[in-house]
Amino acid sequence: MRSKDKISYFYDGDVGSVYFGPNHPMKPHRLCMTHHLILAYGLHSKMEVYRPHKAYPIEMAQFHSPDYVEFLQRINPENKDLFPNEMARYNLGEDCPVFEDMFEFCQIYAGATIDAARRLNNKLCDIAINWAGGLHHAKKCDASGFCYINDLVLGILELLKHHPRVLYIDIDVHHGDGVEEAFYFTDRVMTVSFHKFGDKFFPGTGDVKETGEKEGKFYAINVPLRDGIDDSSFNRLFRAIISKVVEIYQPGAIVLQCGADSLARDRLGCFNLSIDGHAECVKFVKKFNIPLLVTGGGGYTKENVARCWTVETGILLDTELPNEIPDNDYIKYFGPDYSLKIPGGHIENLNTKSYISTIKAQILDNLRYIQHAPSVQMQEVPPDFYIPDFDEDEQNPDVRVDQRSRDKQIQRDDEYFDGDKDNDAL
Repeated sequence: MRSKDKISYFYDGDVGSVYFGPNHPMKPHRLCMTHHLILAYGLHSKMEVYRPHKAYPIEMAQFHSPDYVEFLQRINPENKDLFPNEMARYNLGEDCPVFEDMFEFCQIYAGATIDAARRLNNKLCDIAINWAGGLHHAKKCDASGFCYINDLVLGILELLKHHPRVLYIDIDVHHGDGVEEAFYFTDRVMTVSFHKFGDKFFPGTGDVKETGEKEGKFYAINVPLRDGIDDSSFNRLFRAIISKVVEIYQPGAIVLQCGADSLARDRLGCFNLSIDGHAECVKFVKKFNIPLLVTGGGGYTKENVARCWTVETGILLDTELPNEIPDNDYIKYFGPDYSLKIPGGHIENLNTKSYISTIKAQILDNLRYIQHAPSVQMQEVPPDFYIPDFDEDEQNPDVRVDQRSRDKQIQRDDEYFDGDKDNDAL
């Protein structure tokens, strides 16, 4: 058992200021709310806080097709109507709208997950947190389910430079299809997704029978759930499957996607999980003492998203938080009771004991077929950070990296100074 975990936390205030548009359920503002709640509880003083670098297009193209990345960079609300064919090809539109500063938004959340992976790789922390990340639906060549760049895949690719095996765990109410698809043919990443399946629920994939192919056969694990699952059923299933997976697969690093739309009363969800039930998964994974990258994901009742990820930050820091929410910039959103925890829901639980037992038995049986801790011939480790050389004279002066942008990447001792002289401009 190691002594106190060293935690790195990544946040850039600009990530919460973008707007997907009227009536769109994705509200990046929830990230500001989460951050300010974390500050209000004083959790920032127990972590190393970093402003991430903005991911370069060439970094995004480690997974995504260069033409797709280039189009995301070029498109904006003013010119999108000039590119109807490309908009359709890359699945941009209603679910994945083009909005102001969209590409910069992608750069920030993807850069944070890449930075988190690099700090873990270099043993500079034990746990790295990026609540802005976890956009698990994005595919190699197109956007999907409010996700444009798949930061999780980019982070896992980074971790694979140093670790023969990486375990990906997803507790979002939606199937982690983009991550599963990216690693469907390899045994170097095991993906485990707990999600609602059936009734044409988005994205429609994630049946227990989908287990991977070729070298990846049995390295994709899907736990398809029905409406109304509660804390006790979910946690029993989670512990049984994840403990067996870790025992057999022996990952060098774990990526945990903590989508908060699996909470009760989520605008797009259908589960009955309380915040304690959701957070129990984080607590369980932390106990393995394996390098851990934690991200956000879905979550569409924003005050509950902020509550959930603040509680889970506390768990990662071994810090119990008082249930009464302290005063903060977004306090009005947490009324009328201003309490941190929310109880489970009351949707009928359609996950019968026999259904849960059948799913669990099927998954544990599949695990018997995999090679115990598959090995890999590690090559020379690629460099952590590839930045292309730029010709200063050819750069557009309007987009040239200025000193403030460079400073944004540097952790400052006075960044989260408490009191009247607070220098935090986020």
